[in-house]
Amino acid sequence: MGKERSPSRRTATALAALVTALCAAVPASARPHVPVAAGPEPPPPPPAEQTEQDWATTTLRQMSLPEKVGQLFVTYVHGTDANAPHPENRKEYGVDTPAEVVERYHLGGVVYFNWSANFSNPPQVARLSNGLQRAALASGARIPLLISTDQEHGMISRLGPPATQFPGGMALGAGRDTGAAEEAARIAAAELRAVGINQNYAPVADVNVNPANPIIGIRSFSSDPTLAADMVAAQVRGYQKGGWRGEGVASTVKHFPGHGDTNVDSHTGLPVIEHDREQWQQLDAPPFRAAIEQGVDMIMSAHIVVPKLDSSGEPATLSPTVLTGMLRKELGFHGVVITDSLQMEGVRQRHSDAEIAVRALLAGADQLLMPQDMDAAYNGVLEAVRSGRISEQRIDESVRRVLEMKFRQGILIRPIVDESAVSRTVGTPENLAAAQRITDGTTTLIRNDDKILPLRSRPNRVLVTGWGETTTATLAKRISARGPSVTTKTTGMKPDASRIAEAVGAAKEHDLTVVLTNGAWNDPGQRDLVRQLAGTGKPVVTVAVRDAYDAAHVDEAHTWLATYSYAPVAMESLAKVVFGEIAPRGKLPVAIPDPGRPGVDRYPFGHGLGW
Repeated sequence: MGKERSPSRRTATALAALVTALCAAVPASARPHVPVAAGPEPPPPPPAEQTEQDWATTTLRQMSLPEKVGQLFVTYVHGTDANAPHPENRKEYGVDTPAEVVERYHLGGVVYFNWSANFSNPPQVARLSNGLQRAALASGARIPLLISTDQEHGMISRLGPPATQFPGGMALGAGRDTGAAEEAARIAAAELRAVGINQNYAPVADVNVNPANPIIGIRSFSSDPTLAADMVAAQVRGYQKGGWRGEGVASTVKHFPGHGDTNVDSHTGLPVIEHDREQWQQLDAPPFRAAIEQGVDMIMSAHIVVPKLDSSGEPATLSPTVLTGMLRKELGFHGVVITDSLQMEGVRQRHSDAEIAVRALLAGADQLLMPQDMDAAYNGVLEAVRSGRISEQRIDESVRRVLEMKFRQGILIRPIVDESAVSRTVGTPENLAAAQRITDGTTTLIRNDDKILPLRSRPNRVLVTGWGETTTATLAKRISARGPSVTTKTTGMKPDASRIAEAVGAAKEHDLTVVLTNGAWNDPGQRDLVRQLAGTGKPVVTVAVRDAYDAAHVDEAHTWLATYSYAPVAMESLAKVVFGEIAPRGKLPVAIPDPGRPGVDRYPFGHGLGW
């Protein structure tokens, strides 16, 4: 399988010494055998001489079928406090508190979102995590939870400031620095673990070869499979480093077999990808192979149809050919396979909620993420086992993988975090400085025909306009800190004629205009805004803060930068480049096609100007 992936590969003596030392180093209040608020005292950590396989075997023998099935489900809970009622829990699960949801279904994991009111501030997240872990440890099989979220960074970042924010996948791809990618993942993992999140649904392994992709885009590292594979491998190393000590997190690469070549969002439809086996091997498979070689703990399936790889018509999540044949047998992955959200339309077009859960397990999945109807899915799996449609041996295979991952990641030893120590890890000055240093290497100068950049003299008055109320305000603040008087005129995602006219009028009264685009390749209003600003005769710097593809769609704009991110760290790096404090070092991680000449690139992969 490649490199060593867990302490179980070491001698029993070394493991015993390690676990003993860890248990001695962890305060008693943080160990799983501490009495909790409700229920009987949970069991102690596994004996020091046990390997992950031994412990999983022993634990499985003691579990009831409902407890085993519960380990195969991961879902969300509503609220900021594990023991506080929230009406949405009653509506969806028939119980009041997040802790009761865990207890009712013997959950193997919980996933956090902003929309489910799980994130307020880092200490609160730590309290929520501890409360949920205590509920798991005091009920059922008394097995700690996987607590996860999507902390990809960039446009998908659940745990916001003061936690450290990085610019995201494609920005890191532009930086070409695998060491920086690994460092970003290591810092993110430490901060997540400090608040009790022990698993991250990242990094994205999809190779974004389709510029019209509406759901992956800048979440991908690159359109080049080699660069994407190198970055994925680096981030898996960073996330999982120290996981068995309870410091890193389990990493989850997604979305197998590859979601990069589609123009349909699987949240709202069922994408069809026409790659044949040779194309899949060359384009889609390399990042997943690289992750497996690094010992990645988990791989997430995609709700996509790949007819040239599987003729069943089923999405990959429900396909034995894809999950068991391609992922397990062909690529040799022995870790945990989790589905993407089972609430997405890409998986819900042909079957009931109960049937989806059963088919996913039969296809080779181990964990089922966010069923639309938790009761139906959970009971559907139980009934399938009792009727013989799914053997209990098949259930045991998946439960074993989940249990071994929990052992391997140190979740058994350190399920409870120190709530008073969160600020010593999350958003520290050192972490924030590292994020800025990493981001400073990602900004790409695509076009500088008029040699506006770097600015030769400091402008007195600067207009910041275009997409993003928060982003324009953030950039304006960064520019203002460098001396100029700054005005903002946010025009939004689809600016109309009146907003464009207002921005153009303001540009004529300023020495420099910086205009931000977000998906201008797909929006005539944004393109018209840039075109009219360029026509004022005043210096204009145009910045694609999401898709770099925007730079090929307005020829009249002679100065283009790409940040691939609208995070504050990206706006600080942008200001540094504009004012000549740093040179633009990013190189295009994707080719930018010429919209007027199909098959021809306007700016090739690897393009990037400097000074």
